[in-house]
Amino acid sequence: MRSLFSCLCLALVWASVVLPSAHAFELEGTRSVWLWAKDGSRTEVARITFTPGVADSAGQPVRFGLKMETERFTDFFLSMREFKCLSGGGEILCHVPYPYTQPATVTRDNLAWLEHSLLFMFKLPSEFGAKLWNGIYFQLRWEGGKLVGLPQAVDLNLIGAPPPKPDVPPYRPALRDDIREGARWFTRLVIE
Repeated sequence: MRSLFSCLCLALVWASVVLPSAHAFELEGTRSVWLWAKDGSRTEVARITFTPGVADSAGQPVRFGLKMETERFTDFFLSMREFKCLSGGGEILCHVPYPYTQPATVTRDNLAWLEHSLLFMFKLPSEFGAKLWNGIYFQLRWEGGKLVGLPQAVDLNLIGAPPPKPDVPPYRPALRDDIREGARWFTRLVIE
């Protein structure tokens, strides 16, 4: 029995060293945000800085700061408002900053405020004005040591007025719809 216990302990130590962790990066330091296009190309669109030393094993919130890489974007004046946009793949993708005060915090199991900071909308080059009903929300999940977000459809008109509960992210799952794979120019968002 003792040798079986020794073997199990040795196997656990080996697995913790050799096998990749699902959470390979900690919520601290600065990470890049990439949009991956359906042709396999990628564009760095932002940098996120997670405040070190705030998180603990009890799941305490970690503060984050988001800096969009604005030099990669083109300015578009749509519906009487300036947007930072990327053009290509037959559509225009514009970042839509969350317009209200939010805590800018995440935990390993709750990334909603970060997802709300990475809202976008798309439109066709031939269309006039902003198409806020064509919102894109990237739902993040841990995958192979990075955060990967698949696009979901949202109506950004919902945030045209302050949310009734300002401390609760408004785009709960019931207000998001999955987007058919490959339907949008950018098929995923990756934070690494």
